[in-house]
Amino acid sequence: MALEIVLPGPLSTVQDLGRRGYQSLGFQESGACDKYSMKLASLLAGNLTEYDQTAVIEFTYSGGELRFTSPEIFALTGADMSPSLNGRPVSMYRPVLAKAGDILSFGYAASGLRAYLGVYGGISVPLIMGSRSTNLKCKVGGLNGRPLRAGDILPTGKTAEQIGSLTELIKGKENELSIRQEEPWLKRTYTPWRFYGKERFVLLRAVKGPQDEAFTEEGKKTFLRTPYRLSNDCDRMACRLEGPVIEMGNGADIISDGIAEGSVQVSASGLPMVMMADHQTTGGYAKIATVISADIPALAQQRPGDFVTFCFVTPKEGVAACRREEKKLLFLKERLTDLVPSLINT
Repeated sequence: MALEIVLPGPLSTVQDLGRRGYQSLGFQESGACDKYSMKLASLLAGNLTEYDQTAVIEFTYSGGELRFTSPEIFALTGADMSPSLNGRPVSMYRPVLAKAGDILSFGYAASGLRAYLGVYGGISVPLIMGSRSTNLKCKVGGLNGRPLRAGDILPTGKTAEQIGSLTELIKGKENELSIRQEEPWLKRTYTPWRFYGKERFVLLRAVKGPQDEAFTEEGKKTFLRTPYRLSNDCDRMACRLEGPVIEMGNGADIISDGIAEGSVQVSASGLPMVMMADHQTTGGYAKIATVISADIPALAQQRPGDFVTFCFVTPKEGVAACRREEKKLLFLKERLTDLVPSLINT
């Protein structure tokens, strides 16, 4: 069971939750930039027991085109790239049944930046250090550690018999098994907004530090009160921001220490950059804050030219926010199981 990449789009990679536990050896975690959308895609495609581990395809800005070489069950989440199956629009946030030879096509993202394709059984490329994620810097994982290309064949993780059994279970129930239009809260993470007059900007919650003492009080106020614009220099490694300079006490350089997804480094230019999934393992710039993982998906869907703002929260508040998002996924899992009781055992 497999699918073929016909047109890869600007940047399409295989991703899962990431390659954890190897930063001390110089390997970035990688993984999906919007991990909430990744998990949703896996759940809706029928992977109820391993929705947080199953590999998906992450598309950036446009998904290009792919061909199903066998019957498959898939779901699409994240950015709206106007998907169509054999030329007919296909709904997102629901399971979709595909036949061998079907063509799934995408346009450019009408909203958001990254879309996710989950399939029943996941994208079954080899596990490397416990993950199937593509690490573009180290050229590890995914399909030979590189972006997908035209002609690539990606195997999927279930047999024809397993796919046939699940197809019979869900056929005719796709609408019931979807996330409904009136449930936007379930389609994406809850991230607050900050309003300046009639304009609103994504408000990223962040825990102070670990080097917040390197910044003056005026610098911290600038960081918290000012909208920052995503520059054109944003990628899977970092979102580099443009705006007022953040004042420091004695410069930006520190003895290199560990970097986490969400770390907000401030370089010698005085401008912040938020580390994303392919962040480096260590860095020598002071970090004013760390964006909580519950808000990284919202940042991952922002485009160059969009604005974001920041506020400080406590570690306890950050953990509570992450738990709320996980509860939403468990709610959806339970609903899908209730609708099709046999689904959990397929």
